[in-house]
Amino acid sequence: MATSAFIGIGSNLGDRVKNCLDAIESIRDIPGCAVESRSDLFTTEPQGVRDQDWFVNGVVSVYTCLGASQLLSGLMAIESVMGRVREKKWGPRNIDLDILFFGREIIETEDLIVPHPMVQERRFVLVPMVQLAPDFKHPLLMKSMADLLDDLNKDGQAVFPLKEEP
Repeated sequence: MATSAFIGIGSNLGDRVKNCLDAIESIRDIPGCAVESRSDLFTTEPQGVRDQDWFVNGVVSVYTCLGASQLLSGLMAIESVMGRVREKKWGPRNIDLDILFFGREIIETEDLIVPHPMVQERRFVLVPMVQLAPDFKHPLLMKSMADLLDDLNKDGQAVFPLKEEP
């Protein structure tokens, strides 16, 4: 059975926009996975570890016949091919791909928690999610993306539209 999923994309090292766009193209190449739509890209203030370059973030919606763990494996393979090095939690990275939602499923394994546990706390996720699916309801919180964004404190979470190069 096919499922719609939302994937968060981010980069704050190297050519951040190119990294995000290359990752989206690579997601298109995962067998059994089709990109349905993508948000605009945004320049966003770092969270967690604040002393680092700002990020470029966005969200893609995919339609997939893969299971969540298979999709995660495909995303981690893309990160690996793109040279992602995991040195420090929330630290700088050339690419970061996270499954935010996998249909309305609630998944908790050693390797994967869906919905992503911090979706409701991050403007850099909610702003692009609202662009793609404002009425999509968080399966645990039962609030729409638009309502979650309205409820979120904006302090320290700047999100600016990015004008992409043609």
